[in-house]
Amino acid sequence: MSENNTSSAPAWFLIVGILALIWNLMGVAAYVMQVTMSPDAMAALPEAERALYETTPAWATAAFAIAVNGGALGCLFLVLKKSWAVPLLQLSLAGIAVQMFHAYFMTNSFEVFGPGSTIMPIMVIVVAVLLVWLAGSAKTKGWIN
Repeated sequence: MSENNTSSAPAWFLIVGILALIWNLMGVAAYVMQVTMSPDAMAALPEAERALYETTPAWATAAFAIAVNGGALGCLFLVLKKSWAVPLLQLSLAGIAVQMFHAYFMTNSFEVFGPGSTIMPIMVIVVAVLLVWLAGSAKTKGWIN
């Protein structure tokens, strides 16, 4: 028999966890679509965009995988009220940092996609930071164990 030491989390916590899980699953889908892009789909991209995809190093693609899979698993553990959410969401944030460093400091993606392309990465970073904070706070408050 095991004891459950979690205190009762507010109803909004589950709602936020589910919404965050959906957000991260959309990231997983984006990753899968990127790494499984057919040669025909790649050829249909504008030349500058195709060059970005074709020259992305394996470590940046791995960072993308870590970011989205860590985020999805972390949010699943949030919904399940398990403390593994904390390190997984921290790992996801680290993956995001590496991925964004590559995209915005080692390539010309800003030139290729334009200034509007910074909105989604900023949203991704803000959501990831908030999820790390939420998971840590939930652990401190005993909402996850």
